[in-house]
Amino acid sequence: MNRPLKISVGWELLNEGSAEEHSCFAAVGIQANNIWLTEGRDALANRLRQAPLLSAYHLAEWFAWNWWRLRWEPRAATMEWRLAHKLSNIGGGYVWPNITIFSDGERTALISRPSKEKSESPFRYIADSAVVMPSSDYESEIDSFIEQVLGRLESEEVKETNLSKLWAEICAERKDPELSQIRKLEALMGRDPEEVEGSLISRLISDANILSVSGIEELVANYLHLPGQQLPSATELTNIAKKVGFCASTNNMVTLARNTEQQHSQIPAWKIGADTAQALREQEKLGDGQITNKLLAQMLAVDPKFLTQDKSSSSDVSYFLENQNDESRIVLRPKWPSGRRFELARLLGDRLMSNGKYFFPATRAYTYRQKAQRSFAAELLSPFDTLMEMLQGDYSEENLSDVAEYFQVSQLTIRTQLVNHKILEREDLELELAAA
Repeated sequence: MNRPLKISVGWELLNEGSAEEHSCFAAVGIQANNIWLTEGRDALANRLRQAPLLSAYHLAEWFAWNWWRLRWEPRAATMEWRLAHKLSNIGGGYVWPNITIFSDGERTALISRPSKEKSESPFRYIADSAVVMPSSDYESEIDSFIEQVLGRLESEEVKETNLSKLWAEICAERKDPELSQIRKLEALMGRDPEEVEGSLISRLISDANILSVSGIEELVANYLHLPGQQLPSATELTNIAKKVGFCASTNNMVTLARNTEQQHSQIPAWKIGADTAQALREQEKLGDGQITNKLLAQMLAVDPKFLTQDKSSSSDVSYFLENQNDESRIVLRPKWPSGRRFELARLLGDRLMSNGKYFFPATRAYTYRQKAQRSFAAELLSPFDTLMEMLQGDYSEENLSDVAEYFQVSQLTIRTQLVNHKILEREDLELELAAA
């Protein structure tokens, strides 16, 4: 049976270091979708190796220590994030692979880059690949690898290690629904276990009971991109919506009769979003042309003025706050019309695609849900087949700008459509898998 992720271990002899280190010295290879992410050139043996000599103990300890963040924390651009997501930071005197690992909640990305060439280094990694897989497959293999290392320690009679204590704690937390939820919130905030103040965690759990667990998790993940800013409470979000939001009639919003539920972990988020937008266009007989402000507003049952009239929102996110009495409100973050159109389309897509309720946020985060929203909005407002006909193979900045103006979207939206459909190449593998 083909395993999306496989960590192979071949035990070797080492006569120095701690008991944990010499017991777990090994040829360690990481293979994803049949691609060796640890392949490199061994300068001492003058040959290629798929599995360099490393400390399996240090690697297992790093996976365990960062377990929650690797499993739930989406991509961000901070030094603290890199320390928890890049294997090259493990240390201990070994030459570790330049592999970055992160998740959007549904799917996990592993990106390997060649290491820098250094004359004094005995091993240089040459793998340059990006692989994405269901997060459940990633989780299963990491669990198996850590258990294998613990088994090796037991067979070598190395007892009461830091790894065994840490792993026991993690396993207990994962079995406890309340603790598991707390650890997930901490990870979404980019924090290690027990680093977030207890009062904030308690407030978030209380807000989740009001606004929905999934909505609060999306809100929390957004603040990876807003360092130093305070997370708004459910009460603050409600007050902002009353002050600057526009009324929306929940009962008159468009719904999608066709069932678009798919096995998310197997399908890129952008594909889910694009398919749902196409299904909506087909159901509503929208054709393949522009979506006017009037039509877009009508689908979410808001006044079209909402798309051009900015009430100077103090919110860091756009959101739809649903009220069971049909007095729902929508808040948009962007000030410019094209940005407001895009955010409103995202919120429409979120209501059609997600299983959320009451609170539907559109944020800057790279969670699966937010990526699907962006793709939905891009396909709804600028359908791929139509923009390809308009571009006629000319992908110059001028032509992209003209097409963006026609569809009343940003040029970035048009470029993202082309990249998702592999018409244009991404400049960065991390950005590629951030959209996957």
